[in-house]
Amino acid sequence: MFETKLLGTDENSINTAAELIRAGEVVGIPTETVYGLGANAFDEDAVRKIFAAKGRPADNPLIVHISSFDEIESLVTEIPALAEKCAEKFWAGPLTMIMPKSDRIPLVTSGGLDTVGIRMPSNATARAIIKASGCPIAAPSANLSGSPSPTTAQHVFKDMNGRIPAIVDGGACGVGVESTVISFESDAIRLLRPGFISVEDLKEVTENVLVDKGVLEMLGEGAKVRSPGMKYKHYAPKAEVTIIDGSSEQFNAFCRKNAGAEDVLMVFTEEDARELSQRKTILGSTDEEQAQHLFDALRGFDDMGAKKVWARCPRKTGVGLAVYNRLLRAAAFRVIHL
Repeated sequence: MFETKLLGTDENSINTAAELIRAGEVVGIPTETVYGLGANAFDEDAVRKIFAAKGRPADNPLIVHISSFDEIESLVTEIPALAEKCAEKFWAGPLTMIMPKSDRIPLVTSGGLDTVGIRMPSNATARAIIKASGCPIAAPSANLSGSPSPTTAQHVFKDMNGRIPAIVDGGACGVGVESTVISFESDAIRLLRPGFISVEDLKEVTENVLVDKGVLEMLGEGAKVRSPGMKYKHYAPKAEVTIIDGSSEQFNAFCRKNAGAEDVLMVFTEEDARELSQRKTILGSTDEEQAQHLFDALRGFDDMGAKKVWARCPRKTGVGLAVYNRLLRAAAFRVIHL
């Protein structure tokens, strides 16, 4: 058990975090997407500490974070031309690219795969910690496995207090959902996990963008996955979440007939639940607002003691696809189409 310390973003705090990572420890770090559990990507024992802290299956690959593009060369054996174009357009930013890994990346980091996901965060504190550590940092989301991802240091502290030595408090995350994850197939980009960089954004690089079936479908337990967030039930509160796919009017009508007095409604605006007396959690009217507030809302259901949540279905385009993807897993793929 650790006495988990909350650090700031000043130079001394960044150096303290870097020293812990160099010593083989795990540190909670802020990024623009969600908070991550960071450890030296080259250190097998340190990476195993990430899995232990999360209670996460070790066949789920981790994303390796870098602070500048030139750091990628020792991590992969090939950089596809499309990857260079994506890096030029979207890095630093919330995009992870999967490429063939070099021998420097241990199999424990890549989840046993011969590929590795690489990203360069736009969060200045994250990049400063990576640079000060002198090594790439493997960092999944800093939550207990299966629970909603953390978007504040307080979320991380709630899950990780006593499990890791330190958390760097960089404030609330601006994006709110994990990075977009892509791989490359000859002249095509395959979307494995949607995020803030949308299908529409990727089509500015190439029109040939394929959406993997694992984005919207539940994969079997034995399936091998190349990206985090595809295989297991993720992001789930204790409450039973059900997605209602329909218009605002249809959502209202459904909840009037089916929602109990103690249930909670997850909606985009007050208009979605007008004249309904149940407790409401409002995500926001735009895709970006919904992404930013989603995990905080899912965590809030536990604080409310909610047993059942009825969630209005988000859009399935743009950043809305990322919101829908996370909500599907939080709901264990329970969707009612109206």
